[in-house]
Amino acid sequence: MNNRCWKLTLALVGVLASAYTEASFSRHMDDFIKAVKQVEDGDPGAEPVVVLRRLRRAAGLKDAFIQQYLGNADSNGPEMDAGLSDYISKVVQHRVTDDAREEGVVLTSDGTTVAVRPLLLGIEAGFLSKSNGRVRGLYQLTVAKDLNLSLRHSSPLTHRLGPDGCWDSLTSPQVFTLLDNPTLLTTAQVNGGMDGVVLGMEVSAKTRRPLNISSLLTEYYCHQLDKDRLDAAPRLISRRRRENFRGLLVPPVLVRQVMKSVEMQRRLNGQSKMEVKEKKQLVALLKEGMKDFVHMYMDCPPIIPRCMWGAEPYRGTPTNLSLPLSFMYIHHTHTPSQPCLTFQQCSADMRSMQRFHQEDRGWDDVGYSFVAGSDGYIYEGRGWHWQGAHTLGHNSIGYGVAFIGDYINSLPSQHSMGLVRDQLASCAVGGGRLVASFTLQGHRQVVNTSCPGEALYKEIKRWEHFGGIPN
Repeated sequence: MNNRCWKLTLALVGVLASAYTEASFSRHMDDFIKAVKQVEDGDPGAEPVVVLRRLRRAAGLKDAFIQQYLGNADSNGPEMDAGLSDYISKVVQHRVTDDAREEGVVLTSDGTTVAVRPLLLGIEAGFLSKSNGRVRGLYQLTVAKDLNLSLRHSSPLTHRLGPDGCWDSLTSPQVFTLLDNPTLLTTAQVNGGMDGVVLGMEVSAKTRRPLNISSLLTEYYCHQLDKDRLDAAPRLISRRRRENFRGLLVPPVLVRQVMKSVEMQRRLNGQSKMEVKEKKQLVALLKEGMKDFVHMYMDCPPIIPRCMWGAEPYRGTPTNLSLPLSFMYIHHTHTPSQPCLTFQQCSADMRSMQRFHQEDRGWDDVGYSFVAGSDGYIYEGRGWHWQGAHTLGHNSIGYGVAFIGDYINSLPSQHSMGLVRDQLASCAVGGGRLVASFTLQGHRQVVNTSCPGEALYKEIKRWEHFGGIPN
């Protein structure tokens, strides 16, 4: 278990029983869970919905749209400590400032960033449901309303969704800065919305209702992987958010939920119903824009940006690739020889590889385009646009994708192979970075090397797009 999760576990069983002030909490999910636990401890025996309403009241989430689905947040519970209330307000209230700082988001132990507001609203909607599988307002409160604004009012298409960002510190995060121009729907908002949908649906099941919110969040965000990696991990963990969300919702359903959000907002604003022609035009616009959402957050794998794993700057001036490319080359790292199971270990492995490539080999940067960990994530190397140093003589025509670990006698996890084989490849083709008829090859097919290991090489020979004559 990583150090933050261990400290969190101690806090939740009462070892860290001292009161916290707003200043003592960071913008880490573990610290937010501690704050939730403190709210729960202040009102022993309170039902989860009561705790969620207290959190909503402290955060000032009382607009008519939210109340339409969740009701009024007023309650007669004990008064909340001022410092705790201030912290909750700052962590839950979402906004993007003029200098591209995103507030109302927290860093999770798996290395991703989550907006807290849609997460909590989705969970509360789930607890309020009266039947399993039908949660009133779930999608409107989590993703539909924000998705409507983004798809309708952002132009060009590249500015509709994202971006991700970077924290000032991974041990005590306080400031999150976006990597690109702010949009109306950031990656952190989508992550929080997806988690709100997944957990909201889960708690709506009468057989799955947890005793408290802090335990639910700890179980979801702080699960420790074992040696079998994600293949044997529970379904309900944050590292599986995209596959869980994809399993719950298909694009046409999401379009309908967005339309319901639009209609509710119009009604609350005292506007008349949309004319048939206007409604058809909006549905067509949303269907077109939904392709971007599906590509970015359902087809593509989750990718950890360079700044999050602690990359050193590129040395010199990178060479831009001429897209789309025609090849994807598969590697294993050999050293590090073991799969990485946590964000912390995978990040350390990425930094180690970069140091080796820059210092020992004299390259400008880590050689690979992308690297697959066994923690459920792809790590950005040189990325989509910079030419790598992965496959001698072929760096300008293909992406180099490595699996962390030595795969002479064993295979990467099925989950990590699926991320590369299915999602990364699909993401590259759908985004115009790889041609649809691209060829996938092992490193050994074009360079005199044993890479990507005998076991992995035999495996990729069965993958779609595999081609070429091996050396």
